[in-house]
Order: sequence, then C-alpha cells, then structure tokens
Amino acid sequence: MQRISIFIISQLFLMVLPLTSFAQETQEVQEENVNDTIIVKQKYGLRLGADIGKLTRSFIDDDYTGFEISGDYRLTQKLYLAGELGTEENTIRNDYLDVTAKGSYFKAGIDYNLYRNWLDMENLIYTGLRVGVSAFSQNLNSYTIYTTDQYYNPPFTSTDLQEFKGLSAVWAELVIGIKAEIVNNLFVGINAQLKGLVAEDQPTNFENLFIPGFNRTFDSGRFGFGFGYNVSYLIPIFKKNKKISVED
Repeated sequence: MQRISIFIISQLFLMVLPLTSFAQETQEVQEENVNDTIIVKQKYGLRLGADIGKLTRSFIDDDYTGFEISGDYRLTQKLYLAGELGTEENTIRNDYLDVTAKGSYFKAGIDYNLYRNWLDMENLIYTGLRVGVSAFSQNLNSYTIYTTDQYYNPPFTSTDLQEFKGLSAVWAELVIGIKAEIVNNLFVGINAQLKGLVAEDQPTNFENLFIPGFNRTFDSGRFGFGFGYNVSYLIPIFKKNKKISVED
C-alpha cells in the first residue's frame, strides 16, 4: 500500500507540474502585455474656428466679402460631427456682364480621421461629407449685347439694375483636409472641397453665376470646387482613456 501511495503521489506530481509551469508562463505573458500597454487620455469636446482664407480675400479683393465659422464635435476616436456657417458677397465682371451675388449658407455632415496619432497627439488627416444649403440673391448690375455686325448695330449696354431675390440651392460635397495642433488646443488646417449641385432656384431668363457657399457655377456646370484655410480652438469637455500598445 505504501508503494502504491508513493506511485500515485508521484504520478499526480508529474501531472500537476506541467500545469503549474503553464500557469506561470501565462501569467508572465499577461504581465508583459500589461507592461507593454500605455493608457492615454484623449480629449473630447467642441472645436470652433474661422476660415482665414475668406477673411484675407475680403481685404485684398474689392469684389469679394466673406466670412465663415466652423465647428466639430468628437463622437468617437475617429468620427466627428462637423459643420460650417457663413456669408459671401461676390461680384463677377467681364466684357458682357456685371453680376453681384450675396447670401448666407450652412453646411453639416461628418468627418472621419484617417491619421493614427501617437500618444496624446490630436492631429487629423480627414475626409468628410457635407450637405449644404444656401439662401441668396443675384443682382444683374449691367449687361452688354454684342452683334456680329457692329458697324450698323453697335453693342448695346444696359445699366438698369435687375434684382432676383429669394433664391436657394442645395448641394453635397466631399471634403479632404488636415488639422495640426501647433500649441495646446490650437489648430491650423487646410481643406479642399468637391461639390455637386443637387437643386437650385434659377432667376427668370438668367442663370446663377455664383452661389454663396458653393462657389462659381458657370465654369463647371453643376460641379464646384472650394478651398479653406482655418484656425480653430478645441474646448475640451471630457476625456476618455485609450490603450496604446508599445509595439504599435
């Protein structure tokens, strides 16, 4: 019986020893994983800014006046609610027409950050979608009618002001841009917009040459392009923990 007991104990020892070694190895791996992970507090809040490109153009271009404020609110690590609110007045002059468009606009949508920040950085390389709405007017200040036979029928120029009020337009746009934090919570950025006109009110016997928020229309039909240069400030509201692996 004593030999049997010794045999059973030895067999149990041989069975338990590998399990103990495995448990120790598993614990070491878990400790390594914990030690290789950094907890970073990320800021969530409201970022407000202005388009300095429109402000600069307003000072150097006598035919243009514009102002735009922008904002975004962080929903997740990558996703932001975003929008812009602005006003523009632009006069287009050429050999045939002198037209002034003015009005306000609002754009709303989302931005998605494609950039993977390291530690507590908050920079963005993003793409986004917007739906834009504009309410505006077009003033035909003057126009000139040319004929093929200018000797007998010289060009006729009319300076009678024609006003087209209560116009509106709706469009969708794709946005690509960057925002870089230069000091704590202060960002500078640049973005490009590709726009597609969905619907618009056309003046009687005339066309919209410029839509506030959309840009010029007669050069590219129902498509428009735009650029923005902005400065913004992040107002932190709360923070969330993010685990970052050292190996990453």
